[in-house]
Amino acid sequence: MTDNHVDVLARIREVALAMPETEERVSHGQPTFFVAGKQFAQVRDDHHGDGRHVVCVRTGGDDEQGMLVEAAPETYSLPAYLASSGWVAVDLTGDFDWPLVEDRIARSWELAAPRRLLEAGGR
Repeated sequence: MTDNHVDVLARIREVALAMPETEERVSHGQPTFFVAGKQFAQVRDDHHGDGRHVVCVRTGGDDEQGMLVEAAPETYSLPAYLASSGWVAVDLTGDFDWPLVEDRIARSWELAAPRRLLEAGGR
């Protein structure tokens, strides 16, 4: 992992772990973030040698997933293994949009979090 990707992971970790009741665990060799046992973000750094650096996040479903990938293919793609569950991969290479990445992580947390956390004010 390059220094830049270490910095990116540190910032993603900071954003993800700021959400209520989150934890980080390694899943399939990748840093993965959970709320109440449900995965909401996974950082992939050259996962299975694909050369890509992305954060995978939940979407509201197939419609939102398709719309994101179609509207901004330079930013969003379909991640291996998770796409069939409505996830997207947000590209972390080059000059990407940090506020967008942070918002997608927070939105993904909201989609995975139990109702009691959302009713208590969520993020």
